[in-house]
Amino acid sequence: MRDYYDILGVSKSADESTLKKAYRDLAMKYHPDRNPDNQEAADKFKEASQAYEVLKDREKRAAYDQFGHSAFESGGTGAGGFSGFQGAGGFSDIFDDLFSEFTGGGSRSQRTSNRGSDLKYNLQVNLEEAYSGLEKTIKIKAPAKCTYCDGSGAEGGSSNIQTCTTCGGSGKVRSSQGFFTIERTCGTCNGTGRIIANPCRHCSGTGVINKEKSLSVKIPAGVDEGTRIRVAGEGEAGRNGGTAGDLYLYISMIENNIFNREGEHLFISAPVDFYTATNGGSIEVPSPGGGKIRISVSSGTQNGKRFRLKGKGMPILQGRGYGDLYIEAEVETPVNLSNKQKKMLAEFYDSLSDSNSPKSSKFKKFIEKNY
Repeated sequence: MRDYYDILGVSKSADESTLKKAYRDLAMKYHPDRNPDNQEAADKFKEASQAYEVLKDREKRAAYDQFGHSAFESGGTGAGGFSGFQGAGGFSDIFDDLFSEFTGGGSRSQRTSNRGSDLKYNLQVNLEEAYSGLEKTIKIKAPAKCTYCDGSGAEGGSSNIQTCTTCGGSGKVRSSQGFFTIERTCGTCNGTGRIIANPCRHCSGTGVINKEKSLSVKIPAGVDEGTRIRVAGEGEAGRNGGTAGDLYLYISMIENNIFNREGEHLFISAPVDFYTATNGGSIEVPSPGGGKIRISVSSGTQNGKRFRLKGKGMPILQGRGYGDLYIEAEVETPVNLSNKQKKMLAEFYDSLSDSNSPKSSKFKKFIEKNY
């Protein structure tokens, strides 16, 4: 699938007006009314409309920039359980919105105007969960579709709903004042476009009731602090049969007392005993995925020396591999020595030459010469 920015011919930093102009030009060029019986033009119009639908929406654009096309895979199976274009109103609404200044505006359906609000849920994730990814059950309390009237708002179902005769079901009425046409919300139906003679007693005619529900959400491997995951259609239910809003999961990372994380890279300080640092050997360090990793320590390892284990860090979102794991040696000086050990250490020290401690020797000579 082509990149949405390439389809519109804009850069990733394009602002709203640039996006709008790019889509306007393509839509005018490839609109089916201008290209009858031209399947190629119809496909390009649909492709441009799909790209603009995502990029014109701030939250969808952020999701696309982070997850790519997988953010909108059908059925919510893409990265983070994203699902594409639900509740968006369709390509006709996009086109109507874009050219509303020429058509008088206000052509969106009443179902879209009754769309439920989006919900935000803060989800804490530890490092191990972020490394492996997980499926987690959360509980949210929000307006949901009334089960007694099936969301219609009418006692006994939608058969008891009539179209508002004042606005013809549009929810809006227009009046002319000189050269101007003014559009306002219909006062008869309060903008719903419907008249309910006998409202549902459980939801008072709104079609929604407050309800707690359990929801299973998928957290992709590699999420980090501030990652936002969209779960389509799991926000508040729309009023009077309108589409549901979306649920946004905001990830916050639980602090880890072993690993420090910077993006996809991990950092850890590992104590190295004096003998191993001097003579060489190996040490074991924990792995973020569980288990242990053994690394070799060369003889003469100094405090602060950093070892890099390529591909042993955190997974990168969208399955682009792994970051690196950096181990910083923390050479431990022996403590609590016995008198015998101190004597042995003194004898060992007396056997050393300047070449065994080049930095110390060089610094000592510098002090003697200059101070």
